[in-house]
Amino acid sequence: MFPDRLRNLCLLIMDEARERRIRIATAESCTGGLLAGLFTEFSGSSDVLERGYVTYSNRAKEEVLGIPGDILADYGAVSEAVARLMAEGALENSRANLTVAITGIAGPGGGTPMKPVGTVHIACARENKAVLHEACYFGDIGRHEVRMATLESALEMIRKQIS
Repeated sequence: MFPDRLRNLCLLIMDEARERRIRIATAESCTGGLLAGLFTEFSGSSDVLERGYVTYSNRAKEEVLGIPGDILADYGAVSEAVARLMAEGALENSRANLTVAITGIAGPGGGTPMKPVGTVHIACARENKAVLHEACYFGDIGRHEVRMATLESALEMIRKQIS
């Protein structure tokens, strides 16, 4: 289901997280739980993956992660502000000590001139560290390809936040 490069990167992260006793939670929108699914491809992933949230709708982002409705209205769901708040909300509402949040437009529809298809915001929060953020502009490369590229970027961000 997942390319070997993603599987290998995930295994590396799981080893690093185990060594440092880090528990991870995901908060996903456009990837629909694929990142959590990637972790669960491997036996023993419960040592690392604490939980995963799929907050696809704005209401879910509000109710589950505590994103204020005015932030969603002002910035839109696909924004740095919302990605950061999703990561922080997952940290506050779980027993994880590292979280990653993903929100974007995978396509083929849904894009606008200001936020075209392939725009994704990823944020990673860790206890006692600054929240990392990356805006990715993959372009209209296909829904599956945007989602796989997003997973790779998210995994790379997790690695940075672990070390």
